[in-house]
Amino acid sequence: MVTEHLGDRLGRLRRLAGLTQEGLAERSGVSVDVVRKLEQKRKHSARLPTLHALSRGLGVELTALLGDPPGVPSTGEADPPQLVALRRAIMPPLFAPPPEPNGERLTAPLLRREISDSWTLYHDADFGRLMEVLPGIIADARFAAAVGNVDERAVGQAALGKALQLAGHLAIRLGKIDLALSALERAMNAASDSSDPLLAPMISNSVAWNYQRQNRLEDAEHIAVYAADSVEKEHGKNAEGLRVWGALIMSAATSVARAGDYGTANDMMTTAENATHKLATLPPPADGKMVSVFSRSSVRIERVRLAVQHARPEEALSLAKGMRLSADTPPSWRTWLLLDLARAHTDLGDAEGAVKALEKLRQIAPAWMRHHTLTVAIVTDLWAGSYRPPGLRRLAEFLGVAN
Repeated sequence: MVTEHLGDRLGRLRRLAGLTQEGLAERSGVSVDVVRKLEQKRKHSARLPTLHALSRGLGVELTALLGDPPGVPSTGEADPPQLVALRRAIMPPLFAPPPEPNGERLTAPLLRREISDSWTLYHDADFGRLMEVLPGIIADARFAAAVGNVDERAVGQAALGKALQLAGHLAIRLGKIDLALSALERAMNAASDSSDPLLAPMISNSVAWNYQRQNRLEDAEHIAVYAADSVEKEHGKNAEGLRVWGALIMSAATSVARAGDYGTANDMMTTAENATHKLATLPPPADGKMVSVFSRSSVRIERVRLAVQHARPEEALSLAKGMRLSADTPPSWRTWLLLDLARAHTDLGDAEGAVKALEKLRQIAPAWMRHHTLTVAIVTDLWAGSYRPPGLRRLAEFLGVAN
């Protein structure tokens, strides 16, 4: 499938909005030179704050400008059966009783293990396999939430909330933002009746991410800060609570940065990174896969990303220098770090450094790399340059960029 170039998409949306290039520049606060270079394909990518500004100027969600994220791109055809099954699991038929589980006898530990393994699939970007197994897990969790005594149902509601939260994340990755919000709203309802007091704040973080995709940056910041304050007051002294709080602060900082305030966002990230030192003094969570990702590594990865997105490549490389990723850093976070480093090297004119980062990325996540628009944009820029270092041709051929 040929991915629509950002410039083509920008031009199409601008014309639909009845705007000239100068008119879009004025409404968005982005220079007309940037608009012109994007549409003429002299620029193959733009930084997220710029994309958010252009989206606001066009009056569209960020996803309309970015196109589909990695997952299952839209083709204009009917939804595939796997997506229909996921949609039906998230929003079951009205008045239908929850189906009884099939196969192995359903127990709370088994269900929790299935959900934990599914989050591993998500962090490994194995979205195809996740789409196959997640509808059944949601159905099992929905049954567990409806049977037994009060305590057993509360445990079932916790499982249902976590499964629906994962469904929301997967829907975002598939470019189905409204379906994601439906899943997250249902997850929040389950959390209110669950045995897990940290589940609602964790789902709030997922909702914040959904709002970011919709270009609702102020809403995203507000929900993350509100949830973080409640967690800090009630659960800030244990590892689980600290991880949830830290992830929420990182989310709020990302929203602030995308709105253009890098200084405040960097201060928030520094506060979060300083708090990671407390984790070493606390007993670790019983199941880290079921709690928010938060460690010194994760904060530093996000700080590198924000620096790259705000045209601070030297700062990004300085933050990444000597970084040792913790064992619990999900593979998806590692891939983003390598992509950001490639972008930083490219911005500094260091084609060799960019190629080395991209070669590592291809080793660990070739499928993810192939259909990610930013990798294609970076390699396209490098291929158009005057110097093509060793390894660039292999990357360009792999991504279909080479002439």
